Amino acid sequence: RFMRVYLYIPLGGNKVRPFRLYVNLWLVFLISGLWHGAAWNFVVWGAFHGLFLILDRLFLLKVLEKTGKIPAMAFTFFITLIGWVFFRADTLSHAGSYLKAMFSFTGQGQQVFVDQKFVIILALAVVFSFMAAVKGVERWQDRIFYMGRGLTTRIGFAVIFFILCLASVVSTGFNPFIYFRF
Repeated sequence: RFMRVYLYIPLGGNKVRPFRLYVNLWLVFLISGLWHGAAWNFVVWGAFHGLFLILDRLFLLKVLEKTGKIPAMAFTFFITLIGWVFFRADTLSHAGSYLKAMFSFTGQGQQVFVDQKFVIILALAVVFSFMAAVKGVERWQDRIFYMGRGLTTRIGFAVIFFILCLASVVSTGFNPFIYFRF
C-alpha cells in the first residue's frame, strides 16, 4: 500500500499512456526490491516481478487462460520458484550458481541436504499451490472461508499455522532473520 500511495500514484498510476504505465509498474517493483534489501539480488528480484506483471498485462494472462488451469498454475509455480532464488540468495552470483545448478539436471553443483522437514514443507507447498486444480476445491474453500462462520475458521487456521511456524523456528538452532542483511 505504501508503494502504491507514495510512488505508483505520484508517478501517474494507471491514468497514463500504456508505455508509461508499464514503466511505472516496473519502477515500483524495482524500488520494492531495494526496499527488501540493499543488495543486487533484491533489485533483480523486484525487476523480475515487475517484468512478469507487465507481461501479464500485455499478453501472458490471455495465453495462460488458453493453456488451461493446470499448465497455468505450473507455469506460475515455476516462475515463483525462480523469483524466490533471487530473494533468498546471499549474492547475485550465488543466485546465478543456484539457478545453474537447478537447470543442469546433473545432480552436481551445490550440495542440497534433504531432510524430513524439507520433504514435509515441499509436500505442503505443492499441495497448497496446486490444490485449486482439483475440481470442487474452490467451492469448498468459498463455503468454508466466506460463508457463515468464515471469520472464525480463518482465525482458527491462522492460529494453527502461526503455532506450527513458531514451533518450527524455535526448534532449529540458528535461524538468521533475512532482513538483517539490509
